[in-house]
Amino acid sequence: MSADLNTGRNPTSVLHDNVRQITERTHHLEESTRRALQCLPDVLTEQQIRRLKEHKYASEGTTLLDPLMQKFWKRLVEYCPLWVAPNLITIVGLIINIGTSVLLMYLTNGAKEPCTRWMYFFTALGLFIYQSLDAIDGKQARRTNSSTPLGELFDHGCDSVSAVFVTLAGCCAVQLGLYPWVMFWCCMSSYIAFYCAHWQTYVSGKLRFGILDCTEAQWSFIVIYLISSITPKFWSTTVPMINIPSSVFAGLLALCSSVWSAANNIRTISKGGCGRNFSSVAGTSIIFPIWPIAFLIFLAYIASNYSISHSLQEHTALHLTCYGIVFSKITNRLIIAHMSKSPLDTWDTAYYGPVAVCVNQYFNCFIKEEIFLWIFLVS
Repeated sequence: MSADLNTGRNPTSVLHDNVRQITERTHHLEESTRRALQCLPDVLTEQQIRRLKEHKYASEGTTLLDPLMQKFWKRLVEYCPLWVAPNLITIVGLIINIGTSVLLMYLTNGAKEPCTRWMYFFTALGLFIYQSLDAIDGKQARRTNSSTPLGELFDHGCDSVSAVFVTLAGCCAVQLGLYPWVMFWCCMSSYIAFYCAHWQTYVSGKLRFGILDCTEAQWSFIVIYLISSITPKFWSTTVPMINIPSSVFAGLLALCSSVWSAANNIRTISKGGCGRNFSSVAGTSIIFPIWPIAFLIFLAYIASNYSISHSLQEHTALHLTCYGIVFSKITNRLIIAHMSKSPLDTWDTAYYGPVAVCVNQYFNCFIKEEIFLWIFLVS
């Protein structure tokens, strides 16, 4: 009775088939990686590509919920077929996450109105699916012997995009668009915290996780979505004793959490890097990476504060999505700099949009700001 009762096949035959699938996947991955790296000279130098190939993932620390969630993720990945590519797992999760977040942004009129309860529930489900798939892609890569630096780069890139839409969707769930400047700083602080985590990695060479980190932040948003699905009017109530709306209190709490996370990473950065003379992994200044994010926040503030058509107030979600996409781009440049051990560029094409918005405002909005923001977003 050595045959598999469900398929009638010998277990040895099944094992051989699995080994063959993994071997084929490995050869396919090597070929795909080779082709992808052939396209990189248009973006990266030969030295950067060589160092990217040599990169090894390094991390330390564990979060409060990770030990518990790891048990679930290890079981979950076992249900994933061996022929499924790790990057496909990540992108499917990201598409679901973005799709539910954008739909919530639309149905809440840019974070200004409540929407149907089922939408909040599906947004929570979308984030849970993304969290789960994002957690098992690396495990799938190890199962199929297909781990590559490009896979890590792709994973971090997806995380940077997800961070933007998760934050915006969370603001929409509590109707924070009614308080545009609170929502502005809530989003900006979230972007800064994510950027500082990778800035610290660029300096120390290791991605460090705190006791409260990404997993806990995602679960916090899931709880917010679920509260909204049960009682959407909760966020319009007033917090006793301090007499501020619950939505503003939630936004300030998120802002403080982001500042705390960023401060911890900046404290690590201030101790010096792993390079020569306490420099970064690229042997460059540990301070310079502040330039890209500081310049972006400056442009975002100028555009928000001096808009004659009150763009932040009238088109809150659209306005902040545009700057969120730029944040994602400059964060990816920082991640590439870390993985390829190369200096950060002073300028990036991602700044064209924010600078153009300021120029358009200087000329009294020659192009209507809402139209300009849509052009900015799609370009």
